Amino acid sequence: MRRLHFVVFVMLIALSTTPVRGAAPGSVSGVVCDSAGVPQLGAMVQLLRPDLSVVASVYTNSEGRFLISSLAPGVYALKAMNTSFLPSLRENIRVRAGTVVNLTLSTLYEVMQWLPSEPRSVNAQQDDWKWTLRSAANRPLLRWLEDGPLVVVSDGSGAAPKLKARLMATGEEGTFGESGERISAAVQETPSNSRELLAHVDFAPDSDAGMESMLGFRQDLGFAGAVQSVAAIAIHPEIENEAGGSDAAGGLDEAAFRSWEDLNLGDTLEAEVGSTQVVAHLAGRSPSTLAAMLPFAQVGWRDGDSTVRYKMATFTPESETDETQAQSWMPKMAVRDGNLVVERGMHQELGWERQKERTGMTVMVFADRIENPVLEASDHFSTNGAGMSASGGRAVLFDPSSGLMRAAGPNYSSAGMTATLVHKLPGGNIVQVSYATGDALATEAGTRVASLQQALDTVHPRRAQTYSISLSGTLEGTGTHWQASYRWQPEDTVTRVAPYSADSVSPYLNLHLCQRIGSRRDGVSGFEALLDLRNLLAEGYRPYMLSDGSVVVFAQNQRGIQGGLAFTF
Repeated sequence: MRRLHFVVFVMLIALSTTPVRGAAPGSVSGVVCDSAGVPQLGAMVQLLRPDLSVVASVYTNSEGRFLISSLAPGVYALKAMNTSFLPSLRENIRVRAGTVVNLTLSTLYEVMQWLPSEPRSVNAQQDDWKWTLRSAANRPLLRWLEDGPLVVVSDGSGAAPKLKARLMATGEEGTFGESGERISAAVQETPSNSRELLAHVDFAPDSDAGMESMLGFRQDLGFAGAVQSVAAIAIHPEIENEAGGSDAAGGLDEAAFRSWEDLNLGDTLEAEVGSTQVVAHLAGRSPSTLAAMLPFAQVGWRDGDSTVRYKMATFTPESETDETQAQSWMPKMAVRDGNLVVERGMHQELGWERQKERTGMTVMVFADRIENPVLEASDHFSTNGAGMSASGGRAVLFDPSSGLMRAAGPNYSSAGMTATLVHKLPGGNIVQVSYATGDALATEAGTRVASLQQALDTVHPRRAQTYSISLSGTLEGTGTHWQASYRWQPEDTVTRVAPYSADSVSPYLNLHLCQRIGSRRDGVSGFEALLDLRNLLAEGYRPYMLSDGSVVVFAQNQRGIQGGLAFTF
């Protein structure tokens, strides 16, 4: 009996190692090219088992072709390697007779794509022209193999280049350095290798008013992280740095270059490190120049739906509403003692985030040290026309077109917390509620002072709280995009509570409407009508009567309106 069992066992082993009669041997062939489609001579192609151990190795010929034959049918992986390229890996290939697999080799630069600088809530509504990460299954991903090399797991073949342009004509009032008619042009390009380019220019036609432009690149390193850079320039010849008069005209020129890198350290740890270099020149009777480097960093630890994050920053941008605008990448500027200064400081925060399918929550505690906080005011001239003569000379930046001025307030420190809840409503609408507590600068309005400098001397930090609610969505049938928000804060405060909070909305009552007038079949091209109303109820104004009879009114958010037409093609 034992001998019979042994004979049967040997026969089973022999049958298991012998190809089934009639089953044709497998083979795999193909072409190895670079991202431009050029065949690669002498590239090594390896056939791997599912555990990535090597079965066979061959080299491509002058036409980039390879052939591996006499294979047992089954599931394999293919890896191609060549000098100056990252290895390319294609997994889960079912090899039979005549299997064809083409591979694409890419350089490290070619597999890059941009990522956003600030993680955004999955529940937040995204505007099509804001820089947000747009994932695609066919974009390159990098992976470390057990034997060491970094390989391209998916080469992104078949992704078509995308080019989109946008032209916008607007008119606005109530904005420092931006009032009047404006023309904006933007171009966004996403080539097949996933690199992204965005260029934007904004100017006032038939005038010497300011011009702004920016140029940005996004490049993704896949699983390893990302790098990106943005260059922005703003030229405002109408900005004055002295008190009235024909000899006061000068001009403010700014340039900023921001670069940063995102790192993914496994599935749970992410980091971001970068800096913004700023150069600015203020012309006029007493010119002033500044140069500053403003670093920032953050690190986050993910565990399922939750993330714990630490963040360090040194400045807040001029505008946070649209990342395609140059001002979104520049710090706020003001004048102190005749010298141009930049609003800066040291912000540190520790936060907790939790994201569900329809709800997101963020709680954050922070500690700030604010230097040169920018105060904005409007100037209502007296009947004798003295106006800004009471400002004490070179105390402010002054924009004659809007009648707005900016000065540097006292330095202060603050500590507090913020909490934000975002929820998706039926129909795709979104509601966001926020609370913040911390220090802000406040004024003692209603008194008569001799000069603007005396009014600035009354500004002081104090503890304050804010509450805000924001609703946004799209109206069914009309396709109207809308957003309405209201943020309450004490009337005497003239700066933001928690100025580094990424979730805060503008003070008081604001309304934004975007109505598509016509569109092509792609659903993107066509005309849009835009309307943006800020501080509709004119809240938060803090007036001072100067000795010459003029009135200076401080406000954190000036009442303003912007409207226009945009054409995307």
